[in-house]
Amino acid sequence: MHTSVPHATFTETGFPAELVAAIEAESGHHFIGNHAASGTQIIEELGPRHLAGGELILYTSADSVLQIAAHEERVPVAELYRVCKIARHLADPYRIGRVIARPFLGKPGAFRRTYGRRDYAIPPPEPTLLDRVSEAGLAVFGVGKTEDLFVGRGLTAAVHTEGDEDGLEHTLRAMSEVKQGLVFTNLVDLDMLYGHREDPAGYARGLALIDQHLPALIEATGEGGLLILTADHGNDPTDGDTNHTRELVPLLVSGYGAAARDLGIRSQMSDVAATIVDGFGLAPTPVGKSFWSEIA
Repeated sequence: MHTSVPHATFTETGFPAELVAAIEAESGHHFIGNHAASGTQIIEELGPRHLAGGELILYTSADSVLQIAAHEERVPVAELYRVCKIARHLADPYRIGRVIARPFLGKPGAFRRTYGRRDYAIPPPEPTLLDRVSEAGLAVFGVGKTEDLFVGRGLTAAVHTEGDEDGLEHTLRAMSEVKQGLVFTNLVDLDMLYGHREDPAGYARGLALIDQHLPALIEATGEGGLLILTADHGNDPTDGDTNHTRELVPLLVSGYGAAARDLGIRSQMSDVAATIVDGFGLAPTPVGKSFWSEIA
């Protein structure tokens, strides 16, 4: 899938007043905030006011996201999800990529976001890798927020997770259950817990956790499988900024007899999708260059 029209961002202006008013009118809730901010920072800043008055915290980032935060003891998580679903359909004409529910807990000065996050995305405008694989009769198992990102499309099974260790354990279980198909895992802790919070020590612990699971993941891949590790963006915990960063992301591939070699700097993320469909013997994707012949 190739997105030809970029989603809209509201980093400089906040969301239009008419959109905010429409969400407030339909949901019955009022908002505070409505500007670009780090999620952890705006919750610390406006969390006490939210607890006192009940208004929901509305914010965005450099990405095309409309985020709504609420304390789970002030606004039930189910109610937050309801508000976000309303925001989703009202945000469609504004080309906002995702509406994100951001529940949190704790006391002022020690708020913490929970794993009750949910993403409400715009449906993909054309068939994705997941659609292609599932339509070929193969299993597609989503781990983590994968189900949210693809609006459930193309998945034959899915599970939400409570952090990276839980996600890695679910991945191993899914790999034992899926005899032929795709396990698509999204891990969030390096981003959510450490990158945005500028916590390099925590980031190192998060990387070590993933490293500890690699031997089991490689073994579970089996003789005819392929393990691909990559990322959709950077989040440098040492750059002095809480936003995503633009460095090149890793692309590590193991399995199927792959020899040690340098795959080079790829020109686009869709090379990964092109390689997966190539490995399954499916029709080529409209974008992306497969590196299957370089590893198989």
